[in-house]
Amino acid sequence: MANSHQGSVEHGKDIIHEMGKIARKYNLVTNFGKFMDPLADKLLVCSALIALVDLNRIAAWIVIIIIAREFIISGFRLVASDNGVVIAASYWGKFKTAFQMITIIMLVLNLNVPFMNIINTILIYISLGLTVISLIDYIAKNYKVFLEGSGK
Repeated sequence: MANSHQGSVEHGKDIIHEMGKIARKYNLVTNFGKFMDPLADKLLVCSALIALVDLNRIAAWIVIIIIAREFIISGFRLVASDNGVVIAASYWGKFKTAFQMITIIMLVLNLNVPFMNIINTILIYISLGLTVISLIDYIAKNYKVFLEGSGK
């Protein structure tokens, strides 16, 4: 069972990576691509985390918080976009994504070395902390867009 999840995650990652390489090589920038690129990242992370819950490598409540943050931020960006405002990713959001990717890789690899469970647990809680911090930072910096619109 572990191999099928790991293989599916890796296969999906490879497909998305190749599509991105082709788009960059031929300068194929489209509105669809601008929409799908961040969505594909979120789907990849969320799918991997859900598979890892099934493998008992991460608690479901942690994955729920991480996925809820993604829904909140995506909704926030939709409201901003509807008002003609583009909200760029923050330092905290980028840091969160990097840590989530490292955590997912470590959990998928499931290395059988001393203290790996402790290291994975630390990575999980750092990822969770950064998820919450980046959400708070995002809302604190952009709440006016949600409350007031674009001010047109």
